[in-house]
Amino acid sequence: MTSSPTTTDVLDTYTRLADAFGAVVDRVPTDQWDAPSPCEGWSARDVLAHVVTSQRAFLADRGLDARTAHHLDVDDPDGSSTDLRAAWHAHDARMRELLADLAVAGLEYDGFFGRTTVGRTIVAFHGFDLVVHRWDLATAAGLDERLAGDELEMLERSADGFGEHLYDDGVCAPAVPVRDGADRQERLLARLGRRTPARS
Repeated sequence: MTSSPTTTDVLDTYTRLADAFGAVVDRVPTDQWDAPSPCEGWSARDVLAHVVTSQRAFLADRGLDARTAHHLDVDDPDGSSTDLRAAWHAHDARMRELLADLAVAGLEYDGFFGRTTVGRTIVAFHGFDLVVHRWDLATAAGLDERLAGDELEMLERSADGFGEHLYDDGVCAPAVPVRDGADRQERLLARLGRRTPARS
C-alpha cells in the first residue's frame, strides 16, 4: 500500500471487522466467559479484555482517549461486576466515533515499520487482532467460527508483513503442525500458533 486509507475506508473496514467480532461477543454464553481460549493462559474474558485495552492503549499513546463508562469493568480481574457485552459495545461505539474524525484517522506517527497513521494501524494491526481473536473467543465458547476468504487473505498478508516478528513475544505463539487435508483456515491458524479443535 503506497497511500494512507481515507477516513471512510478506515471506518468502513473497522466497522466490518468489529461487527463480526461483536456478533461473537453477543453469542458467548454467560457461563463461558471463564472458559480457556486458544491463547495459552487466557480465558474468553481475557481475550475480550486484550482486544479492548490494546486498542485503548494504542490510542492513548497518541494522545487520544477511547475510554468509556465501562473502562474499569472489562479489566475487572474476577469479572464480578462486568457486563462484558455492554463493555464491548460501548468501546466499539467510541472507536467508531473517533475513527470518523479525519484528525484521528489521519494522525501520523512513527511506527515500528516507519511513518504511518492511526487509521492505517487500526485497520492493519488491530484489524488482524479483531479477526484472530474473534476465532479465539468463539473457540473458547464452543462456537464454530468460519473466517471469510477476504479475512483469510488479510491475515495471510499481515503475517507475511510481520516477517520474523510474527513470533515476537505478545504477537503469535510458534506455528503448530496441521493434519493432512487441513483447509486454508486450519493451515493459517496453525501458522499463527493455533490448533483447530477436532470436528465431530
